[in-house]
Amino acid sequence: MGYDESWLEGESVYSLELESLLAAREKGAVDFLLVDVREPWEYEEAHIPGVDLLRPSSAFRSWAKELVDQTRDLPLILTCRTANRTGMLQPLLRRLGHPRVINHLGGIVTWQGPLEKGAYNE
Repeated sequence: MGYDESWLEGESVYSLELESLLAAREKGAVDFLLVDVREPWEYEEAHIPGVDLLRPSSAFRSWAKELVDQTRDLPLILTCRTANRTGMLQPLLRRLGHPRVINHLGGIVTWQGPLEKGAYNE
């Protein structure tokens, strides 16, 4: 499946679309940030290869404004376990001024691609 750049202009992406976007980004064809908003212990158990940032939703107030300020030029794709947390954070990040926040629908439980284990290294 090829990628469609319009996916980065919409409200959400499905796992297959995210997988295509990650492959396209690896080739330098598209750019975005993939932000996992689960807790560190969840990330360590399994995460999508290509996650750029781990920003736990439990600490949202401590990182949200800085993330928005530093990433306004790039689309943000938010992922979590089932898209519940990302669905709550998406409008909050938009309210803080980020123009392109995209929800990974279904989260990691719908991900069919490879998974990685291990701690997040910033």
